[in-house]
Amino acid sequence: EGAYHTTIQQKGEMNMKNRTLRQITAAGVIAAAYAAISLVLAPITFGAVQCRVSEALTLLPVLSPAAVWGVTLGCAITNGVGAATGANFLGLIDLLVGTAATLLAAITSRLLGKIRFGGVPWLSVLPPILFNAVAIGAEWCYAATGSINVAFWAFAGQIALGQLPPCLLGVWLIHLLERRGLQNIIEGK
Repeated sequence: EGAYHTTIQQKGEMNMKNRTLRQITAAGVIAAAYAAISLVLAPITFGAVQCRVSEALTLLPVLSPAAVWGVTLGCAITNGVGAATGANFLGLIDLLVGTAATLLAAITSRLLGKIRFGGVPWLSVLPPILFNAVAIGAEWCYAATGSINVAFWAFAGQIALGQLPPCLLGVWLIHLLERRGLQNIIEGK
C-alpha cells in the first residue's frame, strides 16, 4: 500500500508540474503574440490615433490566470521596445504606467469574466477600455500640455475609442475559443 500511495503522489506532483509548465508556456505565447502584433503594427500601436490590435488578447484572462501574466508581459515588452526605438513618444514612463494599466485591466477582466450575458463575458471589455483611457489619457495629456487638465477628457476619450474595436474582437475571440472547445489551450489544461 505504501508503494501505491507513493506512486499516486508522484503522479499528482508530475501532473501539477506539467500543468504549471503549460500555464507558463501559455503566458509566454500570449506575451509573444501581444508584442509581435503590437510591434508589427507600430504606427497604429503608438500613433496619434492609437488602436492596439493586440489589446484583443487582454480578454484572454477570462479563460486563465496565466493570460493575466501573458498580456502584462507582452505589454511591457511592447512599451519597452517602443521606448527604446523611439516609436513610443511617451518613453519609459509608459513602460510603467501602461503596463500597470494592462495588469489591472487583465485582473479585473478575469474577475468580470464570470458574469455572462448570453454566455458572453461582455463586462470584461470594460476594464481594458477604462484603465487604458485613464492611464494613457493622463500620460498623453501631461506630455502634450505639461499638466493633467481639462484636455485629459479628450485624450481619454480618444484612447477609449481606440480600445473599443480590439476589445470587441477579444470578446469574439473568447466566444470562438469556448464554442470550439479550445479554451483549454489558454487554461493550460
